[in-house]
Amino acid sequence: MTYWHALLLAIVEGLTEFLPVSSTGHMIIASALLGIPATPFFKLYLVVIQLGAILSVFVVYWKRFFQSIDFYLKLLVAFLPIVLVGLLFKKHIDALLESVTTVAVMLVIGGVVLLFIDRWFPQEDPKEGGHPVTNPSFKEALMIGLFQCLAVVPGTSRSAATIIGGLTQKLTRRAAAEFAFFLAMPTMAAAAVKDVYDYYKEAKAQGIDVAHLFSGTELKMLALGNVVAFVVALLAIRLFVGFVARYGFRAFGIYRIIAGGILLIMLALNLPLNVL
Repeated sequence: MTYWHALLLAIVEGLTEFLPVSSTGHMIIASALLGIPATPFFKLYLVVIQLGAILSVFVVYWKRFFQSIDFYLKLLVAFLPIVLVGLLFKKHIDALLESVTTVAVMLVIGGVVLLFIDRWFPQEDPKEGGHPVTNPSFKEALMIGLFQCLAVVPGTSRSAATIIGGLTQKLTRRAAAEFAFFLAMPTMAAAAVKDVYDYYKEAKAQGIDVAHLFSGTELKMLALGNVVAFVVALLAIRLFVGFVARYGFRAFGIYRIIAGGILLIMLALNLPLNVL
């Protein structure tokens, strides 16, 4: 893995973390196209640079983080299901991170869902007596958290799963997207801490001193990845909320189907993926 690889993956992460297209799936595809081997550091890098992207949520919505304790309790309720699933199925999830086929299939399936999601969950018009939800209850937060668990399969998209969960609870598109952003913070922070700990345990088992857990090059790559992912995500998150509130999710569904379909054709024809 080179600095060039680290830079490209960070750009992909920043662009896709908050879009319903699967950031992990796109990084897996990008790594296949770039011919990056699935080393332990590479897998760690994919998770850790998401911290830079989710930091953009705090910058954009910093005032929302100084609300009542109720806000944090709801995030905790929504966060707990993914913790349980992650602890129970960690090894299986890690194995899926190497499967481009899984990503391609889930991109298509998720794309089909997004094609119809606006029709299934139309936004209620307050002028006609509707009362769209902008702040979920504890029960609704739990349901959103359960939907987030679907995202352990690469290609599903944590953002898409969480947003759809919010729409099923009658949240507005904007509110569902924003709650998905907030929920990303504890979710991805916990995933990063867990992956660093596992990386440390594996290194310790091999007799590697903790002081030499990361090489100087690897530390620089992690720093570069987080900074780039943060800057790109900061721009993407501002554009996404306005777009989805006005136009819905159909465009993302079409994109997912096209991207997943092309990838499946390449896999079926045994075309080489490492073309970059």
